Amino acid sequence: MSKENIKIVRDYFEAVATGDLAKLPELLSETLVWHQPGASDLSGTYNGRDAVFGLIGSFMERSRGTFKFDSIGNILGNGDHVAVTLHFSGTTGDRSMSMAGIDVLHIENGKIQEVWLFSDDQDAEDAFWSR
Repeated sequence: MSKENIKIVRDYFEAVATGDLAKLPELLSETLVWHQPGASDLSGTYNGRDAVFGLIGSFMERSRGTFKFDSIGNILGNGDHVAVTLHFSGTTGDRSMSMAGIDVLHIENGKIQEVWLFSDDQDAEDAFWSR
């Protein structure tokens, strides 16, 4: 099962990196739960794929379209969970961020059902996203 789940996660990151938004509904559950860490006004738990799309839209708006995954490292599977090491960045006005992170994704029925995010410097990420 881990190999199939790793492929789903790899396909997700590839779709995000290439802007293939049409592919995302194939990979993300309608009842997706997304745990956005930190203490910014974007932090919290988002329930449902549409709510998560709204959050990602906020990332792009606040970063003026510069938020991106610079690199995807290891993708490791353990049953229904997949962990991904990555590096992400964004710039807007006088603020920027560039840091490592780990995403943990729970796969259910062939789709990403739940996501937990971890950042190397949560305070810096909070400062970047805060208005």
